[in-house]
Amino acid sequence: MRPWAILVTDANGICGLPQPKESRDVNHLEVREGDRNPMRQKLLAFAALLALAGGGSTARGADTQELEHVLEQWAVAWSSNDVERLLPLFTDNVDYEDVPFAAASHGRDALRDIAAGTFAAFADMKFELKSRFVAADGKSGTIEWVWRGRQTQDFPGMPATNKPFEVRGTTVVEFTDGKISRNSDYWDLATYLKQVGLSK
Repeated sequence: MRPWAILVTDANGICGLPQPKESRDVNHLEVREGDRNPMRQKLLAFAALLALAGGGSTARGADTQELEHVLEQWAVAWSSNDVERLLPLFTDNVDYEDVPFAAASHGRDALRDIAAGTFAAFADMKFELKSRFVAADGKSGTIEWVWRGRQTQDFPGMPATNKPFEVRGTTVVEFTDGKISRNSDYWDLATYLKQVGLSK
């Protein structure tokens, strides 16, 4: 291969070797203006794509951190005995489900009623966050927690015994615009019933 032979791109984006002139100097290579522009455009486009990819990655990282904070506040809010602290974490049309109780609700007003009833029925209620995870696309996440407290008011089929309990659980969530739009709680009902004296 000649020492001055390099690839160039023509106006149609086709790569090839430049044709030497009779008096070509190896230290001087003429490239027509039409050959130079498309390559420059492609390089600029490539650089722009790299910049966008890097910026998008940073934005996704920041969004993920914000959503992780939402999950942390979930545990804080459920431990606060304060409905108004809890509700801002959820969308207006949130779907909330307690799987062991086979209870589901739709909308923030329904969630308000669930939260108020839960706060009234349990004393010393705390959720200890053990772990949280947000998917890279920011659409979903999970929380692992330990729930502690005492049931002081009756539920249908579950009379209050005022005995302390400590059960593990997991919450699966979906996010919309930085808030929880779907919440499904899974926890150990069998252990709960044993601890409060309602089963053996």
